[in-house]
Amino acid sequence: MCKFFSCMSNGNGKLFYLDAEQRATVPTDDSPDSHSFIVEFLAKAGALAKSNKTQDKLNAWEYSPLTKDLVCDAMNTKDDTKSVKKQLDKMDWSQVVPQLNIKEVFHPLRDKQRCKVTEREIELLRQWDSVRDSVRDSVGDSVWDSVWDSVWDSIRDSVGYSVWDSVGDSVGYSVRDSVGDSVGYSVRNSVWGYTSSFFELKQWKGFEHEEGVNPFQCVIDLWEAGLVPSFDGKTWRIHAGKNAKVIFEISKKDLNKKGKENERYKTRKKST
Repeated sequence: MCKFFSCMSNGNGKLFYLDAEQRATVPTDDSPDSHSFIVEFLAKAGALAKSNKTQDKLNAWEYSPLTKDLVCDAMNTKDDTKSVKKQLDKMDWSQVVPQLNIKEVFHPLRDKQRCKVTEREIELLRQWDSVRDSVRDSVGDSVWDSVWDSVWDSIRDSVGYSVWDSVGDSVGYSVRDSVGDSVGYSVRNSVWGYTSSFFELKQWKGFEHEEGVNPFQCVIDLWEAGLVPSFDGKTWRIHAGKNAKVIFEISKKDLNKKGKENERYKTRKKST
């Protein structure tokens, strides 16, 4: 199965692929990341030389913009791996899929060490609790379905798998080892929330929100601050560090109470 990003090369480093404008014309039943479709589409558009109008005359590649992994599906002519890799590493992906936010996958338990949380981060946790309640805990469904409406399956799947392979299982196992299996589902929701940060969409399913605003931003901010939230049905915890140590814990009831107190304080402050 072809994945995002798929392209062809002619053995001399010249790349052939579909850009954003071309992808916008592709019927939903076809895939702009199918090697055979790329050749067929560009041949019809007159963008291929006669000698390159069949798939077996070109090298076929798959590349992940997040991990920068390059895989050769077929080497049918001269080996131009170095040139292809260099070009893809410097690609302006906004010209290919504008909805994509290309960045390194951040591992919160390894890439940043924390020992305490701030009041702002506790408020982010309260917001995350509210978001999960809004979508009835189905964060994965909201993210997956929202992205599916905006980009091709090959793109959605490639980004999703890249994030999960890089951090999903690792973070999940670390947190469960720390406090038990009861928090596993909530950690998966956190990973899904973070995964949404790789897409810039106007609307996310399950929410009424300002256009272009990501409703999962609260958990993205926690994640990129080196903090992973977990919930066992009664108590929220925040984990940090390579052993996913619990550095903060609060009951759902007290968390919501704290949020209401903050709102009352803000209201009083505005009125004075």
